[in-house]
Formats: sequence, structure tokens, C-alpha cells
Amino acid sequence: MSKKTILSIVLCCAILSGCKSNGSEAHATGSVLESASSTLADTAVDSKSSEDTREVRDSTPDVLVPAADGTDTYGTDTVTIDASHTDQGYVMVCYTGNNPKVKLQITTPDDTTYTYLLSQDQKYETFPLPGGDGSYSLTVLENVEGDMYSVAFSQDLQAGIADEFLPFLYPNQYVDFTPQSRAVAKGAELVKNAHSDLEAVTSIYHYIISNITYDTDKASSVTYGYLPDVDETLSSGTGICFDYAAVTAAMLRSQKIPTRLEVGYAGEAYHAWISVYLEETGWIDNIIEFHGSSWSLMDPTFAAGGNKNSLKEFIGDGTNYVVKYYY
Repeated sequence: MSKKTILSIVLCCAILSGCKSNGSEAHATGSVLESASSTLADTAVDSKSSEDTREVRDSTPDVLVPAADGTDTYGTDTVTIDASHTDQGYVMVCYTGNNPKVKLQITTPDDTTYTYLLSQDQKYETFPLPGGDGSYSLTVLENVEGDMYSVAFSQDLQAGIADEFLPFLYPNQYVDFTPQSRAVAKGAELVKNAHSDLEAVTSIYHYIISNITYDTDKASSVTYGYLPDVDETLSSGTGICFDYAAVTAAMLRSQKIPTRLEVGYAGEAYHAWISVYLEETGWIDNIIEFHGSSWSLMDPTFAAGGNKNSLKEFIGDGTNYVVKYYY
């Protein structure tokens, strides 16, 4: 894959719960940009004026479907880890026991540990390998009582990923979609006249901020372990920040645009960024504002209905943001 452009879209996202501060398992709501919407619009106009003579990009959805082929598995009577496609940047895990609280921890080659809740549906779930090539450690934990867990199974895996962007093209537990998802069809409809990936991102972005409203009641009541349903969000037209992030990522990934959900701290609040890679101009990193020659952080949740002026000072030069996890 050629060099990519990174377009960082900040989504203030209650990924697992409602608003809480640094150190909690929950993710805070909030937002972080003054001129997200106008930035994308201005960029699209500049881009379109020079690209109108080009062919329209192929908007046919391309959904990569994870598979538990059983060619490389590990586990017990109740835990199965399918590592058949680590070269594609993911593993699949299935829990068939009767413990109601089960966690999966994935430790990456740089010793970052990701913690997920495993479904009780006795089906395979997909989890990305976001740390690139190297050794991963997977541990399944069953609840004993209270906040105490015991190890049900642990396995080390060696991954050699064919393309560094594959973990951010496949669906996973956080960004869950299929070829039949409404989000996939809607994404293709929105970008059918786009000449470039940049215009495709712009179209999807503006649709999200114009058609989904923030659900404050849901944000105040959502519990730890919440996972979004991208099609339900589109149908209802409402959602919390995690819903915004998941829908946007599903649409973009199904358009062959690598999209990474980045979670970290904005000051003391937990937030999530979505980074989108574009092929037009190469890799651009650590730049958060656009004034005609550089990029800016964009927040669909915030742009859909936030007080932009109140956060201008906090945004600063972007040094308030520290990424911890990539999904």
C-alpha cells in the first residue's frame, strides 16, 4: 500500500459508559473542535475544483469478512481462540461457558493491554491486532466475585500482518458491520459522485453531523460494556458518541478507506479519535488545524450540536491529546 494521508476525526465518545473522569473504565463525553464542519467543506471545494475532470471513484462496497476457519486454534472446552488469519490483522474468540462476566485481554508487542467484554451469545467475535507485527498475548478471564477474575485460558501468538492497515479495514467488536448492513449501503449511496477518497470522507462526515442527533438520555444511562449497533443508529437517527464513531468507521471501512478508532485522554477526559487514511497526498501526522495547507481534528458528534466556542481554548495545539488505544 502506498503512503497515506491521515485525517484525524475526533469523536468524543462514551465507548463503554457515560461521562466519567480519568481512571474510570467508562469513557467521557465531550468534544474538541471549533471549525470541523467548515474545514471539511472548504477542503472539498478546493479538491473538487481540480478533480471535476477525473473519473468518479468506484463506490462499490468492499466489506472484508472475518472468518474462523479453524486452521489455527487454541483453547479449552469453553474458550476457543481462532488465529487462522492473524496475517489479516485480527483474531476471533468464542466463549461457550456459563460465566456471566468474561473478559478478553490482548497485549500487543509494545505491552499495551486492551480489555474487552466477551459476548454470552456463544459466537465468534472479531478483535483487531493493532500493534503490527510481533508477539501478542491473549488471556480470557472469568469473574469470580465482585471485581475479581481468574484466568480461564491464555495463549501467546506471533503475528505477521500482510498490510499495516488491514486491522482498520475489517469489522470488529467495536465497529461491527456486514455486507448486508444498512450502513454499508448508505455509505455507498453517499459517495457515489465522489471523485476521491477525500470527497467520500467529506460526504459521509456531513451526512452524519446532519442526520444523527446526540441522545443525552442514553448517554446518562448507558452501562459498561455497551456496544453500538450501526444500523439501529441510522434507523433511529440518534446515538451517543460511540454510535457516531462506529457508524462513520463502518461506512468508511466499507469504502476501502482505512479508519482507526483512537482512544485516549483529552486532558483528564477520556475521548476517541477516528483517523482516516487517504492516498492523495501521503502521510500527514501530528497536525490538527487546517488553514488551506494542513489538516484539522474533526468531531462529528460535536459538529452535530456542540458549543464550539467554549472549547476553542482547550483545543490549543493538540498537545492535550494522548492516544492510548487503536481499534
